[in-house]
Amino acid sequence: MKKTLAIAGVLSSGLALTLLFNSNAPGSDLFEISKNIDIFTSVYKELNTYYVDDLDPNRIMRTGIDAMLESLDPYTNYISEAELEGYKFQITGNYGGIGATIRPVDGKVTVVDVFEGFPAFKAGLQPGDELKKIDDHTVLENDESSISELLRGSPGTPVALTVFRAGTGETLQLELTREEINQGNVPYFGMVDDHTGYIMLTQFTEDAGRNVADALKKLQEDHPDLSGVILDLRGNPGGLLREAVNVSNVFIPKGLEVVSTRGRVEEWDKSFVSINNPVDTEIPLVVLTSRSSASASEIVAGVIQDYDRGVILGQKTFGKGLVQTTRDVSYKTKLKLTTAKYYIPSGRCIQAIDYANRNEDGSVGKIPDSLKVAFSTRAGRTVYDGGGIDPDVAVGEENYRDITISLLQGNHIFHYATQYFYSHPNISPANSFSLTDEEYDGFVRFMSGRTYEYTTETEELLAAFEESAREDAYYDAVKNEIDGLHAKVTHDKQNDLYKFKDEILFELNREIAGRYYNYNGRVEVSFRYDPDIQEAIRTLKNPEAYTKLLSK
Repeated sequence: MKKTLAIAGVLSSGLALTLLFNSNAPGSDLFEISKNIDIFTSVYKELNTYYVDDLDPNRIMRTGIDAMLESLDPYTNYISEAELEGYKFQITGNYGGIGATIRPVDGKVTVVDVFEGFPAFKAGLQPGDELKKIDDHTVLENDESSISELLRGSPGTPVALTVFRAGTGETLQLELTREEINQGNVPYFGMVDDHTGYIMLTQFTEDAGRNVADALKKLQEDHPDLSGVILDLRGNPGGLLREAVNVSNVFIPKGLEVVSTRGRVEEWDKSFVSINNPVDTEIPLVVLTSRSSASASEIVAGVIQDYDRGVILGQKTFGKGLVQTTRDVSYKTKLKLTTAKYYIPSGRCIQAIDYANRNEDGSVGKIPDSLKVAFSTRAGRTVYDGGGIDPDVAVGEENYRDITISLLQGNHIFHYATQYFYSHPNISPANSFSLTDEEYDGFVRFMSGRTYEYTTETEELLAAFEESAREDAYYDAVKNEIDGLHAKVTHDKQNDLYKFKDEILFELNREIAGRYYNYNGRVEVSFRYDPDIQEAIRTLKNPEAYTKLLSK
């Protein structure tokens, strides 16, 4: 109790005084700060002294901190000492490990992906392999989180794996040496056809700008007939602000403003300008965006749009126009807090107007036109603020059918790919590979003895209607019609496997190609099926339409 009182005294006097005399926030009510800090510590003192159960100071204080920050924006977070390694990974993309992705598959901790060139790949680990032991630790079912911790470690340290290879029935003993794993922010670049290049940027970690520049230079060197480039920012959550500037600078001239930040502390307001010579300011460019393209991705897309440098294609972006600054606090912990909003060259802010007005996935919801403000691009095109970047060419999201989702979630496609891999020594190149009709029939037979339940949206609506009819006492009057509708919509699973063959076949081809050609194989298979990429190719192949999109 004395210890508690001492802590409370330190908190109430020392912390309050620190806030009082170090607060530089304009308009701060210093008395209110001191008063409320004193109230907080008094409440904690009473709890710790008289509450019926013992309290864990770490847990209860963390709860208080998290609740306080939760009342602000979603991006202001406290980072404990234990969480610093994960935070470092977010910034650099690097960690010490074996270079494999694992997850539970039917309850068994299974390798689902192997990164080319890293220890798991060198040791011959394959997707579909089940982990049984890591050093002396027996792997328990569904024990994904602790297994990830066991596999990670300092580069240069050894790790022994006992693996069951489901494809052959063998149990293998593998010795690996951990390395620094860099997943890379440009995991793929290449050609989608004879004249169109493609660069995928997945995160704005260190050297993102240099890596995009190097990829574009390599495409130009290897393909003299290169006449257009697709920059894929779909699903890219953002990252370092300086790398957003550097990536933009690959395509825009030196000396142009890329982004400015404005916050509560005026001295921290900054303007960021492109300072390097660009790689290419003329080659036709399409930037792909999705609802989960956020933050730094939106800066790049917005800059390209504001300077009419290229066409934005896909879906409206997430709508995160806030700048976070990481501040060191006590005992090796950090506070990542929002300190400013950023504004792109046209003057608009990408931040969603209302934090609460969001879709289920967090992306910006519908903003009333009356709340939007119009701005102009360099060529005089009208663009709007109000949350996110609106594409110049909108392509709707394609949602999978219930059967395809069921096949993926039930790991049926994953298991079939494992079986296929061990029965076929090689396949054609990924960009041309596809299962034949006979092989697809084989997949249908593979599924004949497997359970995969799913309920279509029509069935859900019909069930809701039936329930409503019962509640309103109309069921007897419409029973025959309901029974007839049930008979018509009850799905024939085998028929559905053929009815929705195109999207199922795409997932099969992608998973199988990944077994032979790793990540690159999955990407190259998608080129033939991806509606965004196909529309981008059509846009780049039509110079007149491309020019018109960028004109007032």
